[in-house]
Amino acid sequence: MRRNSYDTSPRWLALYAVVVFAFLYLPIIMLVVYSLNGQGVGGFPPHDFTLNWYRLLFQDDAIWSSVLNSVLVALATVLIALALGIPAGLALDRASFPGKGIFRRLVLLPLVLPGIITGLSLLMLFRDADLKPSLVTVILGHGTALISVATTEVFAELQKFDRAQEEASVDLGANYWQTFWRVTLPNLKLSIIGAALLIFTLSMDEIAVSFFLIGRDNTLPLEIWGRLRRGITPEINAISTIIFVFSLCAIILWYRLSALHQTQPELAEALPRINPSETY
Repeated sequence: MRRNSYDTSPRWLALYAVVVFAFLYLPIIMLVVYSLNGQGVGGFPPHDFTLNWYRLLFQDDAIWSSVLNSVLVALATVLIALALGIPAGLALDRASFPGKGIFRRLVLLPLVLPGIITGLSLLMLFRDADLKPSLVTVILGHGTALISVATTEVFAELQKFDRAQEEASVDLGANYWQTFWRVTLPNLKLSIIGAALLIFTLSMDEIAVSFFLIGRDNTLPLEIWGRLRRGITPEINAISTIIFVFSLCAIILWYRLSALHQTQPELAEALPRINPSETY
């Protein structure tokens, strides 16, 4: 009896999946392993595992100064991008203005443009405005490039939003601002949190725009890039491992919040319905 070719296809698919995941994640695994390797970046297979490189890393003032700079820049970028991106998303969904269709299509342009073009353009603008390169210019550059992330996240969530809730709030006597703070904004909280996490991560990782706008203080990507020009050191593996763990925690947090948001309607439906006549 001839065997069906479909019987062997799952094996090939499983092998293909293993190869793809190995290609994606094996370098990260090697990075983590070599951050614990007693022989540093050389020597294969790794042996004499130690935490000595992490101890040296925590004594490296230059690295942690750049980490602090990157965190401050990322937090300020999140505030700027959300402060300007949320109203922009609301305007795209609710308002009518000339050029709305063009703006809707070009909203992702800052992310699509190469970082070199964005950084060079902002550098010329800041020079004309007599702003010297510093962490402030880096913050303004990151905020400009990442406003579109907040805008698109909020706009996408508003497309799924049931406007009947806002109409009911207005019918019950609430004004526009009360409706926004008590109805609209709570329904946008998941997209806002997701946009904030994405903006923070992208800002921490940004190097092209930062390279043109940085002053005397380094951000973490520029500090690592500067050290890599002299060769890979175990401390770089250690700080990269810490960044990976932080990113993994952010992803897990995002999925937990998303799962919680999806289960809330089910919990609401599972609650017993109260008859108004029974409350008296």
